[in-house]
Amino acid sequence: MSGTDSKTFEQLKLSEQAYELIREDVLTGQLFPSEKLSLDGLFKRYGIGKIPLREAMNRLSSEGLIERKGRRGFFVKSVSMTDLAEPVKTRVWLETLALRESIANGDKAWDEELVISHYHLSRIQIKVPQDEGDKISKEWETLHCAFHLALLSRCGSQQLLSFCRNLMDQAVRYRNLSLNSTPRVRREEAAAEHEAILHAALERKADQACELLKQHYQTTLDGLNNVIID
Repeated sequence: MSGTDSKTFEQLKLSEQAYELIREDVLTGQLFPSEKLSLDGLFKRYGIGKIPLREAMNRLSSEGLIERKGRRGFFVKSVSMTDLAEPVKTRVWLETLALRESIANGDKAWDEELVISHYHLSRIQIKVPQDEGDKISKEWETLHCAFHLALLSRCGSQQLLSFCRNLMDQAVRYRNLSLNSTPRVRREEAAAEHEAILHAALERKADQACELLKQHYQTTLDGLNNVIID
């Protein structure tokens, strides 16, 4: 590898690292809604150069987690409960389409993937002790996302899956912001909802699975104002 290629590779690694760090802090609420993101401030926070930081913010801007306001620079995307209704509606449209296609394309390997993913999710505690909240909540979030993505994984469109992942990120962010100063308690009904969606998918009941998924997200949306999450 030439010196130029090595430098380019290192730059890409730093850009990816910056992307992951900023994204994590936005999703977990460590970087607050509407907070200005200066390159100097981010350099002090992460110890990464300005070029990789700028590339990372441009990428996050395209994903809707950060917004650029002309010459004023980059800001963490603002949040509003009224604004959440639209991405939830869009999420229902896209995920029910992806789920219906996955059920149509489902096979034994997909069934096994769903069962294993649901098993790991169901093992996570529903009520998290305060002293272990951050660790277990992060693990739950990872497994929760993995289960929902597994439901969609046979849709046959990587672009559709990418859109769904971006909308999932927005949901994760709202949940974490809602938990900043409250007990980490999730809806007890959510576990049963996940199980019902699983069984409908395994039984290839597309209409039922899609309706259950729609109700699952609508119930979560209705509860967010009361700091209840799925």
